Amino acid sequence: MKDLDCIIFDLDGTLASTNQLIYDSFNHVCARYLGKTLTPEEIHEHFGPTEEVILRKLFPDDYAEVVADYMAYYAENHAGVALYEGMRETLDELKGRDVFLSVFTGKGRRTTEITLEKLGVLEIFDSIVSGDDVTHHKPSSDGVERVLAESNAARERTLMIGDNAVDVLASREAGIKVAAALWDSYGEEKLLALEPDYDFRRVEDLRRFLVDRV
Repeated sequence: MKDLDCIIFDLDGTLASTNQLIYDSFNHVCARYLGKTLTPEEIHEHFGPTEEVILRKLFPDDYAEVVADYMAYYAENHAGVALYEGMRETLDELKGRDVFLSVFTGKGRRTTEITLEKLGVLEIFDSIVSGDDVTHHKPSSDGVERVLAESNAARERTLMIGDNAVDVLASREAGIKVAAALWDSYGEEKLLALEPDYDFRRVEDLRRFLVDRV
């Protein structure tokens, strides 16, 4: 059944294992400028806006220095970051078909492009919508609406794939279907409680699902 023309991927925890790098990057600047580190739970409490917005709030007096330090650390410490097993093959297979591929992430444009470029997949995507590109962040559907406008895809032929409850909420607000990526989900229980249209625990299961529909 060929019923998908547009597929939107979240980035962190969906395409790639970036979560530990994000924690480490925040704690790098917190340790240097605040003399303390934060737990993953404490860092997650700030998520929603981009890294730059979060850092401006946490470090109003040292923002320029802190954000430069954060970005340098983030860019230089990708050794432990990788696409999830099977994701590259999935993207390559989808790229070879007539389907619009997009990333919609709450990350800022700078860190989004750093990660996608270092992983060698930046050019695969037809559209990249970051937290810097929208007025309202997830769970708002602003980013989804932007992808729909760029792709000219019908809502009923568009699928969002993400590992967080905000991905489900943004998709619902936009009126598109959503698949939960559970291979590295931080809030699986909350995510599944929202009853996404589909859920996958392995990238391979997602790949098989997608290639039958594009």
